[in-house]
Amino acid sequence: MASSHTVLMRLVASAYSIAQKAGTIVRCVIAEGDLGIVQKTSATDLQTKADRLVQMSICSSLARKFPKLTIIGEEDLPPGEVDQELIEDGQWEEILKQPCPSQYSAIKEEDLVVWVDPLDGTKEYTEGLLDNVTVLIGIAYEGKAIAGIINQPYYNYQNNEKEKLREQRKEAKAGPDAVLGRTIWGVLGLGAFGFQLKEAPAGKHIITTTRSHSNKLVTDCVSAMNPDNVLRVGGAGNKIIQLIEGKASAYVFASPGCKKWDTCAPEVILHAVGGKLTDIHGNALQYNKEVKHMNSAGVLAALRNYEYYASRVPESVKNALTP
Repeated sequence: MASSHTVLMRLVASAYSIAQKAGTIVRCVIAEGDLGIVQKTSATDLQTKADRLVQMSICSSLARKFPKLTIIGEEDLPPGEVDQELIEDGQWEEILKQPCPSQYSAIKEEDLVVWVDPLDGTKEYTEGLLDNVTVLIGIAYEGKAIAGIINQPYYNYQNNEKEKLREQRKEAKAGPDAVLGRTIWGVLGLGAFGFQLKEAPAGKHIITTTRSHSNKLVTDCVSAMNPDNVLRVGGAGNKIIQLIEGKASAYVFASPGCKKWDTCAPEVILHAVGGKLTDIHGNALQYNKEVKHMNSAGVLAALRNYEYYASRVPESVKNALTP
């Protein structure tokens, strides 16, 4: 019975199902062909029909089941009736089989803040770079990110396309198509699940950084890391996934462009497997409901050897970015 489970684990189990529905919505909007793009503050700050529908779906689904939660979403949407088709009331039973870490077992609904990015990597979504896109649901308690869900709507996208091509060429052998999309989840003190943890090659400094929000501070800080390779991709969720799957050694973003809803869920996944995410000064990020939304002192993250990267941040960069 649901009541026998803790508030936190019920919330994570529900958020998992809600994130999966969100991934379906993201794919449907692309399939229908009308992205409904709106420019917000600049040409690189966009909102699509998928951003709007997913935020309505996530926030309404959570609020119905957990009415005392504080939910903060990226998109500023007018209040109104939400189509019943957008509501997800299921929960992922596998999560409810997991034990709640003892330090979180007595948490009440009203103690939690949920940070929602309905579509992380919107610019890339509009440009067809679909594997950059994630849906992020982060859960915070007493200002600390403690649970997170990341849905990748287009995980296996490239494999899926290859499958289709093979079928078209009548070369496909019997067997299922590559499954499109996946959901990663984690709780501090329990672990992170839904992916295969892999470290970047030892001795290599592979830096992942912004694709569409670069400036001199960003490039100066990346150069100071003495990188062997630099990956420029969209989405904070996508960059953290690169760290936990061994494609990059550090995520370096020395600029105030990133927001709390970008980092809350990914931070949990990284911390749950022994990594570290901070601002450029090494300060932990705060996620209480009163906090300013902007991560004004940038982001620095690594799965291993965080101290190496932190030690190489130039003083000029630190001086330019105040927390």
